[in-house]
Amino acid sequence: MSKAKQFLKDHKLTASEIDIQKLTDLFIRDMDAGLQNKESSLMMIPTYIETGKELKPNLPVIAVDAGGTNFRTAKVYFDEKMQLVTENLKNTSMPAVDKELSKEEFFEKMAEFLEEYKAESEKIGFCFSYAVEMFPNKDGKLVEWSKEVKAPEVIGEMIGKKTLEAMGTPEKEVVLLNDTVATLLAGQAATAAKSYDTYIGFILGTGTNTSYIESNKNITKTPNLDLEKNQIINIESGNFDKVPRTDIDVLFDNQTKNPGRYSFEKMFSGGYFGGLCTTALKVAANENVFSEASKNNIIALAELTSEEVNKFVCGINPDENILGKSLVSEEDKTAAAEIIEGMIERSAKLVAGNLAAVILKTDKAKTAEKPVLLTIEGTTFYKLKNFQKMFEGFLQEFLSGKNERHYEIVEVANSSLLGAAIAGIVN
Repeated sequence: MSKAKQFLKDHKLTASEIDIQKLTDLFIRDMDAGLQNKESSLMMIPTYIETGKELKPNLPVIAVDAGGTNFRTAKVYFDEKMQLVTENLKNTSMPAVDKELSKEEFFEKMAEFLEEYKAESEKIGFCFSYAVEMFPNKDGKLVEWSKEVKAPEVIGEMIGKKTLEAMGTPEKEVVLLNDTVATLLAGQAATAAKSYDTYIGFILGTGTNTSYIESNKNITKTPNLDLEKNQIINIESGNFDKVPRTDIDVLFDNQTKNPGRYSFEKMFSGGYFGGLCTTALKVAANENVFSEASKNNIIALAELTSEEVNKFVCGINPDENILGKSLVSEEDKTAAAEIIEGMIERSAKLVAGNLAAVILKTDKAKTAEKPVLLTIEGTTFYKLKNFQKMFEGFLQEFLSGKNERHYEIVEVANSSLLGAAIAGIVN
């Protein structure tokens, strides 16, 4: 066994350390607890958004997608043939990522981005990709930030209401929803010609989260629901805390803005994976996995991004890669690649466990004729080396035998904007 593989084994960073059955059991238990207002790391946020409502043509909506590092805006509507029309699409940076903003500065910045769209529609479909407590009027109160957004005064504020006030248009209607909810809706709309047993939205980009459709009768924490209906639940799966963490996970977590929060997300999402790999490589260097010259270079490295570690293992522009230039021999480069690839494989198994749990929780998709549709978005899922292939291998293996379920995966372009538009039009 190579030094790198021994390092992964010693620190329990291998995929073989992950027991998917145990992970799914714990995940489902937390899902149930969250729906019943019992102690749980999963918020299980009711969205009050139903699925399957009829879309109407030529009803413009201002669509907003705020999440990760991007803030996108557009005028969106469906034409007479029910084809999506997107006009004046603009992309800028999410406020409060580069520097901390006050409450007033944060909402003023969003109002500034929306100024030119004010005359286009009285309805705003607002995809807001952070943990919010939703209310029956489809607005939501921010519970906490993730993805390193720096605007602490905004926590506890009603996002839609405050945005409209900053715009000077309090009379407009806002439907607030999470990016996973928007992704679920976009997948359902994009595959309307085929029948599925149920729908799941999943994001693995800068952060990670999952949404699915739950029967109102199981949402016992929320009073006065129509027990004959269903609604989309925003799980906030990135905060799941029942997976055993390694010493490397804990060491890295303690370096982040909110130690102890969103610990699951920090094990594999794009906003954190590069930093986690940097931490692992530095520990490995101190344990003499690399030569002395490479050891000193690695210890001196600034935190690598997920893109940088992925380009390194994919062999993209090796002469320009920061990590590649820090490793003085081919043996050291092989060792670093083994560590990173081992951690990618672990990530794929963790994500497979996440989605397997949600599929099993629905108690659907038991025949090939009526599968569950997984609408999956995010560059980390699709771009990280061999991630999707390994994920599907783990998921297919688990969803067989006594756990047999059937699924299909679809990717929908601009899913967050599309889903936000659908929510704004039909709700």
